[in-house]
Amino acid sequence: MSLNSIILGERVKSRPQYEITLCGRKVRLGARTILMGVLNVTPDSFSDGGLYFDSGLAVEHALEMARQGADWIDVGGESTRPGAKPVSEEEELRRVLPVIADIRKRLPELPISIDTTKAAVAEQAIRAGASLINDVSGLRFDERIADVVRRYRTPLVLMHLRGRPATMQQKPFARSILRSLAIGLTWSIRRALSLGARRSQLIIDPGLGFGKTRRQNYEILAHLARLRRFRLPILVGASRKSFVQAIVAGEGLKATRTAGGNYWKLTAKFHHGLRAPNRPQASDRQNTDFPAQLQYGDAAAVTAAILGGAHIVRVHDVAAIRPAAQIADAILAAALANDIDN
Repeated sequence: MSLNSIILGERVKSRPQYEITLCGRKVRLGARTILMGVLNVTPDSFSDGGLYFDSGLAVEHALEMARQGADWIDVGGESTRPGAKPVSEEEELRRVLPVIADIRKRLPELPISIDTTKAAVAEQAIRAGASLINDVSGLRFDERIADVVRRYRTPLVLMHLRGRPATMQQKPFARSILRSLAIGLTWSIRRALSLGARRSQLIIDPGLGFGKTRRQNYEILAHLARLRRFRLPILVGASRKSFVQAIVAGEGLKATRTAGGNYWKLTAKFHHGLRAPNRPQASDRQNTDFPAQLQYGDAAAVTAAILGGAHIVRVHDVAAIRPAAQIADAILAAALANDIDN
């Protein structure tokens, strides 16, 4: 192999840029990666359920993530972990509205996303101060969300999901996850447009961990650049998901019947055994950080996603993941400079 063939070989491709309107302002996506901080106001989310179920602690955590560098905050009041049971519209509103309103009051310029599959919750959250809707069902559960998007002119994240959270890891898995992803996202995009949403409002998410095998999640990351064909901004959420934790714990790409035991025990030690059985206290916060080796795994997944073209990454540990995003952005900037020079 000649030196020229090495120099002129495959390289990281620069990321396409898009413009969306958020909080009444034009926002350019792609110049640098947007960090979306996760705020679960739930008692049963898979990694931090109950930690921020108290609205005061939830708002405090949102403010802390903003200080650490979160660009957006994603507030959710219903767990979507595997096996999760749905909650009522009333309960979801009770959980999220006070938190959104208080964050908006204390950080007026910070974009807030509402993570919901219910149109009524989405609309009330926007009225309370949210400016973005994150629908993990891709309009499959409640297509009226598209009408809310049309009327309030908010961006909409359309995620790929196979099945429902309660059963998604029990269903037969797709034979070709990339084909399933292409078909599912195409359906969601066309449905959103047919219901009045504008293309400039849409963001797509491959839905890592939602109805996929462990190997399929890594296959999606390996081929994430294929999603560029949709010509839309890409959001990726790999944070604290079991397919990352399993590899860090020493398991392989193929899950076994006993898969998950080691890393879930490790997770439980840091997220459940160290807090009071009732509700978390502010003094518990220094004990709720994920163990470092799992943060390294998350950072690696985030780096792969960004180099594959992700514009937004959804993360729990903003301070720990931000340096990885900065390095990945620097690599993309170098790729872009090379494109311009040539």
